Amino acid sequence: MEHLINNRVKNIEISGIRKFFNMVADVKDMVSLTIGQPDFPTPEHVKEAGKKAIDENITTYTHNAGLIQLRKAAADFYLKKYNVDYSAEHEAIITVGASEAIDITFRTILEEGCEVIIPGPVYPGYEPIIKLCGAIPVYADIRNTQFRMTAELIESLITEKTRCIVLPYPSNPTGVSLTEEELKEIAQLLKDKEIFVLADEIYSELVYEQRHVSIAQFMKEKTIVINGLSKSHSMTGWRIGMLFAPEYLSKHILKVHQYNVTCATSISQIAALEALTAGIDDALPMKQEYASRRDYVFNRLQTMGLDVIKPDGAFYFFVKIPVSNISSFDFCMELVNEAKLAVVPGSAFSKFGEGYFRLSYAYSMDTLKEGLDRLEGYLRK
Repeated sequence: MEHLINNRVKNIEISGIRKFFNMVADVKDMVSLTIGQPDFPTPEHVKEAGKKAIDENITTYTHNAGLIQLRKAAADFYLKKYNVDYSAEHEAIITVGASEAIDITFRTILEEGCEVIIPGPVYPGYEPIIKLCGAIPVYADIRNTQFRMTAELIESLITEKTRCIVLPYPSNPTGVSLTEEELKEIAQLLKDKEIFVLADEIYSELVYEQRHVSIAQFMKEKTIVINGLSKSHSMTGWRIGMLFAPEYLSKHILKVHQYNVTCATSISQIAALEALTAGIDDALPMKQEYASRRDYVFNRLQTMGLDVIKPDGAFYFFVKIPVSNISSFDFCMELVNEAKLAVVPGSAFSKFGEGYFRLSYAYSMDTLKEGLDRLEGYLRK
């Protein structure tokens, strides 16, 4: 009866990141630099808060939008860190990770045939949901703009069907972020246009030399901000995301969220409350360590003669493959077979990622050194 399955579901694929990771996971003596998951444990005080929630039987449904004290902490976090003022009662929703926040946003604002502008290369979690909504992803080729979404590039792709622009920054897979000036230019471009912006700011606490600026600071009424605790507090498995949007929009997103998951898990919400209050700056020591790793990896890659842009944030390098007669998938499979090193083929990040590979430095220095030694040895051959 497979012919009865929704064709839109049949026509999307499992994430190329996970597909490749699963393919090589059982290879003996493999060094993997594939997954964007912090290698730090969740802070102890956050774990203790979660344990205490269980002991105190905080194990029931919460308000659909999340515990009000957590929503207040999330709103305070955005005001303190990024100077954007949201109403905890009406403009903040606690979600099951940033992924659910993206899903319910698209399902709220997209309709059949409308268009969504997304950068390419890009994290593979946007296009499938856009297509499931019957909308059309329109890629902005950012390979010639140092992997930056510019106002000029966006303007060239806007049509009467454009409903939303996706701005993921710092970016997965490139680690490139956007400056305040660049964001102001985009906001100015969209000032008189009825177009939403989905700002995926999940890596906002992992920006190195510059300050992270939320585009909501300049166009709050058109912006849906996505964030969460997976990267900032090493809480990937706790599945806590944060969605901020103006009240006229969030009240509709909340309906989709309610029918999707009812609410985020109460235990994780209590842990998140601890993270956003007592642990508001927990990301700082992690960020310092990531910056050291980034600099080490960058120097090694440059020494190997590889073409690479130094990332502003997150924990990824998007590296140009040094030969042109091989696909990114085949190149990465050669690395697996000949060097016992796993990185992610650029093709996992849309066709605009072809010719590159993504290397994650969310690993210990020992693992990074071994992995880069293997890469260097392979390239010498």
